[in-house]
Amino acid sequence: MAHSSEKGKNGDSAESLLKDLEGSKTLPLWTQMTRLNPPSPNPVAVPFLWKYQAIRPNLLRAGNLITEKQAERRVLMLVNPTRDAPYTTDTLYAGLQLVMPNEVAPAHRHTAFAMRFIIEGTGGFTAVHGRRIQMQQGDVILTPTWNYHDHGKDGSGPMIWLDGLDLPNFRHFPVHFVEHFSESRYPAEDVDSSMSPIVFPWKVMKATLDAVPGDWVSKRYLRSGEREGGCAERLNAGCSSPLRRETTSAVYHVVAGSGYSIIGEEKFEWQKGDTFCVPSWYRYQHFAETDETTYLYRFDDKPMIEALGFYRSKGMNVESLVTE
Repeated sequence: MAHSSEKGKNGDSAESLLKDLEGSKTLPLWTQMTRLNPPSPNPVAVPFLWKYQAIRPNLLRAGNLITEKQAERRVLMLVNPTRDAPYTTDTLYAGLQLVMPNEVAPAHRHTAFAMRFIIEGTGGFTAVHGRRIQMQQGDVILTPTWNYHDHGKDGSGPMIWLDGLDLPNFRHFPVHFVEHFSESRYPAEDVDSSMSPIVFPWKVMKATLDAVPGDWVSKRYLRSGEREGGCAERLNAGCSSPLRRETTSAVYHVVAGSGYSIIGEEKFEWQKGDTFCVPSWYRYQHFAETDETTYLYRFDDKPMIEALGFYRSKGMNVESLVTE
């Protein structure tokens, strides 16, 4: 390629061409080819760990200072250090939500899809499209897109859970919006959470994990047709997970146990209640301490990435010839 200082025919130059292109709102691809076509995935988000014991006191302070009517949703967002809200990773949003006794998080519905992992408390419930479900610690509860939902709390003490949504995608697809119901609660009746298609009880998942032999086990929460998904992992005391590298990104929450993860070149030490993220294409591996079995909850963008044909893992070759 000719340097910008070199002259072409009739005294023209690449420098002059670039200047003229600015006025026509066009840009030359050749000057940005590497940036737009990198040799490997290039996430902006970085690995990070959020300590539950550091966040929880401020979340409870918010419960005393900010009413549910002021907040609509009383949440502390887990924001990636290299990005602004709503980015926990480049494709996933996570936040810790609090509901106090006798409160109502008012009914609304939105385009985004949500998964909720129940961390702490008793007496909490969520109502989705007229079905009220009791929250139990460790349960995963789905809120499918465009379903009215509200949250509440009976009894004493706080109710805290981890929200997972696909909000970052709507920076690229500007079609997300929220519609509020006319009343604070959407009319609902109690249903058996063990029979609900949008609830994955922890006691069932833990039993499934424990029934599988091996030092590391991963089982997905099976539900098709959503843009994000989740899984749970069991890691026996003193053992490690496989080393992985893939084009999905994930948010992990420590259900039980303690240990550390090597993500890229960094070591992140975690314990029960902590949350950490693994951006796309970072090598990662988990290591459990020796004193107890570790359980991890994870939500990720794998359903969306696979549906779009973007999934790759280290060493994977999926080249194929397209035929009519």
